[in-house]
Amino acid sequence: MALGEPVCPRNLSVDWTTCPTEVPRDGKVTVSTWLITGCSTGLGRALAEAVLARGHNVVATARDVSALEGIGSAVPDRVLLTRLDVTDDGQIAAAVRAGTDRFGAIDVLVNNAGYGYRAAVEEGDDQDVQRLFATHVFGTVATIKAVLPQMRARRSGGIVNLSSIGARITPAGSGYYSAVKAAVEGLTGALRREVESLGITVMVVEPGGFRTDFAGRSLTQSSTVIEDYVETAGKRRKEVDTVHGTQPGDPAKGAEAIITALEATDTPELLVIGRDAVSNYRAVLTAQLESLEQWREVSENTGFDDQS
Repeated sequence: MALGEPVCPRNLSVDWTTCPTEVPRDGKVTVSTWLITGCSTGLGRALAEAVLARGHNVVATARDVSALEGIGSAVPDRVLLTRLDVTDDGQIAAAVRAGTDRFGAIDVLVNNAGYGYRAAVEEGDDQDVQRLFATHVFGTVATIKAVLPQMRARRSGGIVNLSSIGARITPAGSGYYSAVKAAVEGLTGALRREVESLGITVMVVEPGGFRTDFAGRSLTQSSTVIEDYVETAGKRRKEVDTVHGTQPGDPAKGAEAIITALEATDTPELLVIGRDAVSNYRAVLTAQLESLEQWREVSENTGFDDQS
């Protein structure tokens, strides 16, 4: 991603809709500013630390600012810790404003905030499901809309949306979580095609199992339990899950992979990270291709008879 130096002054008073859009693209900016949601633990925190280690600025956010303590303590001039609940439009606007006031612009947005939710589809509590979609899908949309005007004006920027291999493998008990991540992936793909001609790079990341709090503190589940699902969705409820603390992925290495891909001249639309994720992705693709071939005749024999 080659981020051109902005023509407009880097401060919030700029009217981004009237800012000149002819931006030189002869190299990357020396220092860019990243706004990362969900930095309290895991990949978000590791990414914030990795970005700072590379000399960039970071607006690190979390619902509880105290959970951000320690991030960038050695380089306080290059970090801003701020409260952000992505379901609160006012907090989103305030975080973008604060980051722009402090550093001049938001060059890269990383939508990482989120949490896990497990339930058989029939067990899902309506309010829980609505909150899940509000966080992962509509929160992602809101943060994107908050930063895109200045990115479009500069003809420069990057957006990274975190998905999950769960969107691909759709395990029993994770139907709702898989659904929100599939929605994020569909949204990201369309967004990439809408803004790539404007100099904005968009990428979705599908992690496998990383040693974070995702399967621990950050994992929620339905209060409803239906006995008929004990051998399917039931096997993944928190009280019987043994994954937490044994995941193969190293968050620090995952963060480096994300930065490397985003800074490449050929940034992928989809970055799969983790050996387990790559293996599962290949297995799903192979099965889908085999199924497509098996049913191809039925699938193709659906046109009007007078069509060749």
